Amino acid sequence: MIAKVVVDIAADREFDYSIPEPLNAAVKLGSRVNVSFGSRQVQGYVVGFAEGSDRAALKPLESLVGDKPYIAESLIKLARWMADYYCAPVDVAVQSVLPGAVRRPAARFKERLFVKMVEDGSNSKLQTPSSNIQHLTLNDEHSPSTLHLPPSTFHPPPSRAPKQAAALAALTAHGGSLFLHELVKLSGADAAAVRALEKKGLVSIEKEQDLRNPLLSHHVLPTEPLALMPQQAAALDAIRRSLDAPAPVPLLLHGVTGSGKTEVYLQAIAHALSQDKGAIVLVPEIALTPQTIERFRGRFGDTIAVLHSSLSDGERHDEWHRLHEGVARIAIGARSAVFAPVRRLGLIVVDEEHEHTYKQEEAPRYNARDLAVMRGRLDGCAVVLGSATPSLESYRNAKTGKYERALMPHRVDHRSMPVMRIVDMRVEAEQTGHVTVFSRELVGAVRQRLQRAEQVILFLNRRGYATSLVCPKCGYVANCGHCSVALTYHRQGESLKCHICGGIVRVPSCCPGCKDPAYKLAGIGTQRVEAAVGKVFPGARVARMDTDSTATKDAHRRILGEFRTGKVDILVGTQMIAKGLDFPNVTLIGVVNADLSLHMPDFRAGERTFQLLTQVAGRAGRGDVPGEVIVQTYTPFHVAIQAARRLDYDGFCDQELAFRKELLYPPFAHLVCIGIRGGAEDKVAACAARFADRLKGLLSKEVVMDGPTPAPLAKAKNQFRYQIVLRARTARLVTDPIKSAQRGFKWPAGVHHAVDVDAVSLM
Repeated sequence: MIAKVVVDIAADREFDYSIPEPLNAAVKLGSRVNVSFGSRQVQGYVVGFAEGSDRAALKPLESLVGDKPYIAESLIKLARWMADYYCAPVDVAVQSVLPGAVRRPAARFKERLFVKMVEDGSNSKLQTPSSNIQHLTLNDEHSPSTLHLPPSTFHPPPSRAPKQAAALAALTAHGGSLFLHELVKLSGADAAAVRALEKKGLVSIEKEQDLRNPLLSHHVLPTEPLALMPQQAAALDAIRRSLDAPAPVPLLLHGVTGSGKTEVYLQAIAHALSQDKGAIVLVPEIALTPQTIERFRGRFGDTIAVLHSSLSDGERHDEWHRLHEGVARIAIGARSAVFAPVRRLGLIVVDEEHEHTYKQEEAPRYNARDLAVMRGRLDGCAVVLGSATPSLESYRNAKTGKYERALMPHRVDHRSMPVMRIVDMRVEAEQTGHVTVFSRELVGAVRQRLQRAEQVILFLNRRGYATSLVCPKCGYVANCGHCSVALTYHRQGESLKCHICGGIVRVPSCCPGCKDPAYKLAGIGTQRVEAAVGKVFPGARVARMDTDSTATKDAHRRILGEFRTGKVDILVGTQMIAKGLDFPNVTLIGVVNADLSLHMPDFRAGERTFQLLTQVAGRAGRGDVPGEVIVQTYTPFHVAIQAARRLDYDGFCDQELAFRKELLYPPFAHLVCIGIRGGAEDKVAACAARFADRLKGLLSKEVVMDGPTPAPLAKAKNQFRYQIVLRARTARLVTDPIKSAQRGFKWPAGVHHAVDVDAVSLM
């Protein structure tokens, strides 16, 4: 037999290797292998078998890594589909199925010295009757004040060896075994004392795996299933029927914010576990992960594993292997967790399925929501897409019968939805004579909540202090030299930062254009909102949650923990606090500037604004006190803002779908964006034009092509950017001609291109 191998080198092809006799029975589909590639040895994955090969002399597989396949057959099929659909190299698609922490040849389990008490003949030192336990008091400051010491289980060392006695006592108190570093810390003994016990035959010391558990220091209380409302019970029954079906249809769980979707997920997963099946839960933001983990861990304990980018490589490696070995049955994480190696996968939950963060920005540019649906088809498992504001794609799929739909139109215990008030900031500026961060209505509402010891969330989807530094005399704006965007002023460090390339420059003492020192800060960011809160509400305890404040590990958990326990009165944040979070004491949401997402050069701007306002409004009134939302905007009569005020999802969708259908935009068409970039603009423009001409001759009349034109973000990281946008009723009408046009096309040195199928952003 011939093994088809994808190697860890971008080659966009499979390579044939012969299987030597000793490995014949051991090599399986998905096996990880060492192979000779050119003059070096590399690792790869077996993605298929063949009876023969076009090549005359084949190199043999060198060796096998691990005793079982790394990639399940269904995941190999998923990778092949992903490569084909998203126009990605097959090796890149296969590699994306495995985390880098698992793929790296040097990836290993962490091993540490492990100490065990040695059994004495037929008498097990670990099975001493509790009636024989006596107390031994140790005076070492590192030791517990009292340890339970069963005297019949070992021969105590003489009194001149107190450290050895303390080590044995600590071992006994912890079931007879501990890692050496833990034993030293608990008992106050040193390694030499433990080695002395080993020489006496009282303990054994061997190397064992020490799993790096990201949840080890986080303790949660166990929870029991809650009584369900009729709408929750109906949704759960629909998911159970899907779990029990041989070929389940994806289910769209459309439930308003606070309707209890998470409890439905929990009980659905419990049903899957009762059938000896596993589950995957996807969340769109790492910020949501801590609260989600707490809810799921409280219900399912250590059967969950976490997969997201905030983990260290070691933690990600060990969590992946816990799933691969079947020790953990539930994977929770961001988009890449869709590839989790869950045994006997029975259910995939995609929470907040409408979120654009499920879209991968690098090849392969997959959407985790759509991959979840495809994996469900390949694995024969149920897929639940949950949202209070489903994407128009999922909404239409439910309307046309491709998905089932379960509705949860009421909040738990029929709590009222928050009242949304719109503040016209044009009128506010006219009445006050200047532009303000907070309207008078918002200031009064916040003061009212602070007096009642209730909590407030202030939302602004822009970080930094000011969006730009402007000279009022000559009009100079501080722009990034590498990107076509203005630099954002950050008060911390008195710096100007580019939010595209990450470049940082010091704030100039005077205008570089006219040397006038009277620089002005323009625009508002979360840092400025935080500073304004300190001035307007001096007694309030405030915290900020954005990319800058959560850069360190566990910062998400710490900030949200302080807010949950009432140590913070006002939480200022970006979109990471706009969805999924549940804080019963939050009764007021203030949206500082609702127009930021509304005026983006993207046909989805209205949809995103509606979703964002509805989601952030849903954080209010989740307890016994009704909630209120105050939205500050300069375009109060826009369709998206008025629909959000009325919480009219169906009305907004009907109007938006009519517009999309007329112009052949998703969900009535697949949108493919070809991005072309390079350091020389004329070269990029010429190359984009040549490729567009080549492609145009291959397209059918059913395909609409726009461009090539400069991208809305025309320059990023010193790269000039052009794009070609195509729309067609089926993706194949676009992707097949693109693949044909790519074959044989000579891309000049320094010019790169990327194909984004079902693009969610045209920036």
